[in-house]
Amino acid sequence: MENFRKVRTSEEESPLPFPDLPPGVVEMKVKEGSKIRNLMSFAMAQMELKGSRQIVFSGCGRAVTKTITCVEIMKRKLGGLHQVTKVRYKTLLEVWENQDPPPGSAAQNLTVHKNVPSICILLSRDPLDPNQTGYQPPEPSQPGEDPSSSSGKGQKRPPPPPCEELLPKKLQGAGPGSSPWGSGDRDSQPEGHH
Repeated sequence: MENFRKVRTSEEESPLPFPDLPPGVVEMKVKEGSKIRNLMSFAMAQMELKGSRQIVFSGCGRAVTKTITCVEIMKRKLGGLHQVTKVRYKTLLEVWENQDPPPGSAAQNLTVHKNVPSICILLSRDPLDPNQTGYQPPEPSQPGEDPSSSSGKGQKRPPPPPCEELLPKKLQGAGPGSSPWGSGDRDSQPEGHH
C-alpha cells in the first residue's frame, strides 16, 4: 500500500438502533475531528432553547470516546436524563488511489471495506423502558446542584494542612523565632554553624 493514497472515506448509512423515535429527533454525528465545544453548544441549544425532549449522539471508530464525552457533559449540565446505549459495528468504505500505476495503464483504485466499532446513545428527558438493553437511569443529583455535596465525583482535593503540621514533631514545639537547636546562643548551636 506504499504507492496508494486514501482519497475518500464514506460510511454506509444505517438506521438508528432505537425503535419508536419521534420524527425530527436531533442526531449529533460525532466525527474524529469534531470540536467538543461546537458539538455541545449546538446540542445544548437544541435541548434547552428549542425544547427538544430527546437527542442522539453517534460516532464510530476513533470518534467513540469523543461521543461518550459529549454525552457525559450533557448529562452533567442538564441532569435527569434517561440514557440508552447501543454498541454495534459499522462498515466504512475507503477508496485508495494508486499513485504509481504501471506504465501504459490507467490509475487503479482500491476499495477497502472496514468494520469499525460504533456507538449510538439516546438521551431523553422522558422516561424510557428500563428493561431494554443498555438503559441507564438518570443520575440522582439535580442540574445546578453542587457536585461535591452528593458524591465524590468532581471534588477538588482538600487544601494542604497548615505549615506547622508539615514540620517534624520536635520542631513544632519550638516557638516562633526560636532555633531548632536550642536557645539563640552561639554556644548551643552544633559545630560548624558559628
